[in-house]
Amino acid sequence: MSLLYINWDVNPEIVNIGGGFPLKYYGLLFCIGLILCYNLLGKVYKKEQLSEKAHEALFAYAFIGILVGARLGHCLFYDFDYYSQHPIEIFLPIQKGEDGAYHFIGYAGLASHGGVIGLIIMMIFYARKYKIQFLRIFDIIAIVAPLGGAFIRLGNLMNSEIIGTPSNLPWAFIFRHVDDVPRHPAQLYEAISYFIIFFLVYFIYQKGIFKAGKGFYFGISICLIFILRIAVEFIKVDQVNFEHGMILNMGQILSIPFIILGLFFIIKNLLGMKKLQTS
Repeated sequence: MSLLYINWDVNPEIVNIGGGFPLKYYGLLFCIGLILCYNLLGKVYKKEQLSEKAHEALFAYAFIGILVGARLGHCLFYDFDYYSQHPIEIFLPIQKGEDGAYHFIGYAGLASHGGVIGLIIMMIFYARKYKIQFLRIFDIIAIVAPLGGAFIRLGNLMNSEIIGTPSNLPWAFIFRHVDDVPRHPAQLYEAISYFIIFFLVYFIYQKGIFKAGKGFYFGISICLIFILRIAVEFIKVDQVNFEHGMILNMGQILSIPFIILGLFFIIKNLLGMKKLQTS
């Protein structure tokens, strides 16, 4: 049976530039996901008859919102004790080593919930700047958001992080950089699920079942993403020590408000559609 397990021994670094600046798969996949989303949104912008200028500015707003939000989310929600003592490491991709010197390590801690909050905040500023209705831009972004999330989870896989609990399933991964125990590839479960959510939401949008701007795509996207997140967390190893013994871990607790918000917009749109059909 053990021969069926997948030995995962991937070096997270693609190349080390100058001996101290590593180019990692995580950062590469993060950027690839954003670029794919940005290019796909070009088609959506044309369909929605939004300006090319607004589309060109979108990438910078989204990148800053996701990166800053995800970083602050990790530092505040998961490791506040450490970063409250090392505030410079919140904002700079460095870490103080045992030799007392700071070393470039990249942003090693990013939280998806923080990334979503950061993106929402930046989209509010973006919508005001380019005079686009808030819910319309939220809907448009939500159409491709699961695609970006899938690439981030593939980056986690390449880093051998956010690993699953032990498993004897034939597709279990042995993360050699962690231990020799076969485990659920939780990152892969999430990545595949996000790809499916993306194709589902994009299909509904292409069919024109709901018009962008009413919150339906925003609602269904965040609802499905975070319901899936809660489910997969049950087969993940706790990311931080304080989660040990908790009925729901931090990731699951933070997912609940997003699900409630998503359900609100889904139900609102379904009731609106039913009202139109019966009138």
